[in-house]
Amino acid sequence: MTAAVVFDLDGTLIHSAPDIHLAAARALEEFGLEPLDLKTITSFIGNGLPVLSDRVMNARGIDAGRRPEFHKCIAGHYDAVNGKLTRLYPGVADALAVLAECGHPLGLCTNKPEGPTRDILKAVGLDGVFLSLVCGDTLAVKKPEPDPLIACFAELGGEGVYVGDSEIDAETAVRAGVPFALFTEGYRKTPTSALPHAVAFSDFSRLPGIVAEMGTLS
Repeated sequence: MTAAVVFDLDGTLIHSAPDIHLAAARALEEFGLEPLDLKTITSFIGNGLPVLSDRVMNARGIDAGRRPEFHKCIAGHYDAVNGKLTRLYPGVADALAVLAECGHPLGLCTNKPEGPTRDILKAVGLDGVFLSLVCGDTLAVKKPEPDPLIACFAELGGEGVYVGDSEIDAETAVRAGVPFALFTEGYRKTPTSALPHAVAFSDFSRLPGIVAEMGTLS
C-alpha cells in the first residue's frame, strides 16, 4: 500500500501566527492591556488555544480566576479573524496535489479545534483534501499524546510519514513510532539538530521525493 502522509497544520502547512496574534491583541485590549508582539505569540503556539490563552494570561499577569472569561474572549476573536491573515507556506498546495496524484492517502492531525480547522482549510483552498481529520477536540487528549496521530493513520488504513514543524510534533511522532519529516520554517523553538527526525526540509517541492524515500521506513 502507498504510504499515508499525515500533516500538522499551524506552522507546517499554514502560517497562522498573524491571525492568532491579532486575536490575542483584541482580547488583551478588551481586558485593558497592551498587546504582546508577534514573536512572543508565535512562541506560544502548538498546544492548542486553551494553553496559548493561559500563556497570554501569564505574560500579562491576568488573574487565574478570569481564565474562563479570557479563554472565551480570545476564542471568539480568533473565530472572527481566522483566515484573514493566514497563508499557506510556499509550495504546499502543489506538494499535496502531487502526493494525492501518487496515491498517498492524506490526513491532518492538529491541536486546533475542528470548527476553526475546517474554516481555515476552506479559507486557504484545502477543503476536502484530507481523508482523515483529527483535531484538538476529536479525542480526550491532544498531541504530544500519540493517540491522535495513531487514530489518524488508522483512519487512513495504514502506516506512513508524519510531517510537522515543532517539538510537539517530534515528540508525538516518537511516541507513536512514526517516521517524522521536520519542516524547518515553522514555529519550533529548538535547533533542528536537537529534535528527533528522519528528514528535515525547508522547501515543500522536495516533499513528494522525501515521502517516497521515507515510506520504506514506516
